[in-house]
Amino acid sequence: MKKYKVGVVGCTGMVGQRFITLLENHPWFQLTAIAASARSAGKPYEEAVSGRWKMDTPIPEEAKQLVIYDIDAQMKEFCDQIDFTFCAVDMDKDATRALEERIAKMECPVVSNNSAHRFTPDVPMVVPEINPEHVKVIPYQKQRLGTQRGFIAVKSNCSLQSYVPALHPLMKYGIEKALVCTYQAISGAGKTFDTWPEMLDNVIPYIGGEEEKSEQEPMKLWGHIEGDQIVNAEKPTITAQCFRVPVSDGHTAAVFVSFDKKPTQEQMLEAWANFRGPAQELNLPSAPKQFLHYFTEPDRPQPKLDRNTENGMAVCIGRLREDTLFDYKFACMSHNTLRGAAGGAVLLAELLAAKGYFD
Repeated sequence: MKKYKVGVVGCTGMVGQRFITLLENHPWFQLTAIAASARSAGKPYEEAVSGRWKMDTPIPEEAKQLVIYDIDAQMKEFCDQIDFTFCAVDMDKDATRALEERIAKMECPVVSNNSAHRFTPDVPMVVPEINPEHVKVIPYQKQRLGTQRGFIAVKSNCSLQSYVPALHPLMKYGIEKALVCTYQAISGAGKTFDTWPEMLDNVIPYIGGEEEKSEQEPMKLWGHIEGDQIVNAEKPTITAQCFRVPVSDGHTAAVFVSFDKKPTQEQMLEAWANFRGPAQELNLPSAPKQFLHYFTEPDRPQPKLDRNTENGMAVCIGRLREDTLFDYKFACMSHNTLRGAAGGAVLLAELLAAKGYFD
């Protein structure tokens, strides 16, 4: 595998910082250029994030002296340095959508953490273990954009990573409906307890737009390519409620599910234990060896104990039991800034690299 030169747009925020750390010593990707708004442009990265570095590990040496490009004024110079870029900007959807298309039209592929293009019909939204075949829509997107190399691919919302991977191997039993309650860490809002002290000893029963994403985005993941676009699945029906909770990292979900053909608990456990996707078969560098981990202890999974399972790229499941209204209920958990955000995007980029989309 050749080594690709990589950029990060939106490099100073929490997800951008996570991208910077994940690219350190990556076997396929070399961090080469970074970009942000005019406010940070022209500064070495170490200076730009001084006093607001939120990661547990130090700033990687390779990033410290990289000078930040102004993504608006210096887009061409930025794109000329790299083979593709990650995007983690913090702007409104219309501005993000326009920015990502401008970058793609510079013949620079974009792997985005943002929600702006998740429902663009010819933009693949991919979890590599679940719907890798959706990348085949990229040639149609290139036709629309008028590009040879440039395109946009996105990852799904961070909360989905906690429960959709657990439901996916059970689809063969005909999932009819699911109810999901998510308990989401403050890092999902780009915050720490230092910057959001009012979250201590508190739960907020509302996260703007999150419930709609949790109900609708799985339908695109489980959809199919028809002509030049991705058509959403019609089943199962999902209803969701999302809470912000005083946890630093790790989104937890309580899942209730009913089937057309109800499996046994043993069949469900076997489906989880044996599930492997193309990310594992291709041995992608960031892929967990075992994607789904089931815990038999009655008080697991817990974010504090389990979020870093398989370098934060696994999904942890527990407490499977029958339910009085649905067929079954269980708990799930995943690391929201690793599997759920930057790590999921890096894994998607590895899939695209392995399939030759950056060549």
